[in-house]
Amino acid sequence: MSRAFNRPFTTAVRHLQKQSSIPASYYRGGTSRALIFNAHHLPPNPSDWTPIFLGTIGSPDPYGRQLDGMGGGISSLSKICVVKPSQRPDAQVEFTFVQVGVKEAIVDYAGNCGNMTSAIGPFAVDSGLLKVEPTTPEEQQQQRQLTVKLYNTNTDKIIHATFPNCDGEAVASGTFSIDGVAGTGSKVRLDFIDPAGSKTGSLLPTGNRVDTIMEGIRATCIDVGNPCIFVSAEEILSGTTLPATLLPDEIQGHPELLSKFETIRRHATVKMGMSRSLDEVPPSIPKICLVSRPSTHRLSSGEVMDERSVDVVARAISTQQPHKALPITTGLALSAAARMEGTIVAECLRSAGGGSKAGFAADEVVIGHPSGRLVVGAKYDKWGVLERATVFRTARRLMEGRVFWK
Repeated sequence: MSRAFNRPFTTAVRHLQKQSSIPASYYRGGTSRALIFNAHHLPPNPSDWTPIFLGTIGSPDPYGRQLDGMGGGISSLSKICVVKPSQRPDAQVEFTFVQVGVKEAIVDYAGNCGNMTSAIGPFAVDSGLLKVEPTTPEEQQQQRQLTVKLYNTNTDKIIHATFPNCDGEAVASGTFSIDGVAGTGSKVRLDFIDPAGSKTGSLLPTGNRVDTIMEGIRATCIDVGNPCIFVSAEEILSGTTLPATLLPDEIQGHPELLSKFETIRRHATVKMGMSRSLDEVPPSIPKICLVSRPSTHRLSSGEVMDERSVDVVARAISTQQPHKALPITTGLALSAAARMEGTIVAECLRSAGGGSKAGFAADEVVIGHPSGRLVVGAKYDKWGVLERATVFRTARRLMEGRVFWK
């Protein structure tokens, strides 16, 4: 069977050579964007994927802009997904997420991206990877819901993606909106099944709800969706005049803070058993996130967030960059930690009498982030086992065709 992959990548100097190209799609998933490849179009050996991924995204770029590729110069826009049919009995489609470095030639398979997970089901339908029955006129009017069972290879976890479809395509138009993305779209529901222990095999990798990491800094280390480290913004910023509601550009303006966050992240990663040394810590996971009690503050858009509209405020760092919103898997982990008494997150939750969150269920946590709010649900069974975590996103196909690299 022929493959669409044109020719192997080489570092040898060639003159007057054509560019290489490969079929690809470009999707927005939540507040992220990524190139999505059908695994069939890639070389059979994953070790040959690296030059393709770096070349198509435009990395490494010492200027940090990725102008010569499809990346956008920040971690949330420097992503790739590889998708194929699944042979597992509990999944229809499986996918591998790849975080690509911006300034560095890094191709990281360590964790999953919750935002881009919302695009995998629609891609499977749009590309014909997953065959669906034609919709009747009545079903079109009601926007028939389709649930696609996904298997993520990075975390060895199952996710159910539910979204409307019409005649072999995922419906993009709708009235649902998410903070951080202009306009509205069709709602994609993501149910992360048995999400605890995605990389470490345990909900609490250290065995504790709170650990002292270094220099008296306390942290909750939890593994839901992806491993995450939650620290108190008040403790981290103690001794400074900086507010807990710093926006991404403001955090970027304090390189000493980013260095401190990374040092804490590395020490916590070793404590979680994910790395033997500080030098071997993966760049993409675990994520580190500052949490604080709700307060009225200004968002990146200039709008003002009322403290009564959220349960907790979060500021996440992804690959040493302040995130413009909140990684979905960080939201999943935060929601799970919020339901556990004694965690750093639980300490920062708004008290029950602190205001109304009309329209949200009791098992949902409303998280304030730089672009607005994220609502995440976490369901524990009667024995305290985390059954599932749920979040809603929008996703849309932006382009399909061939992507080129040299």
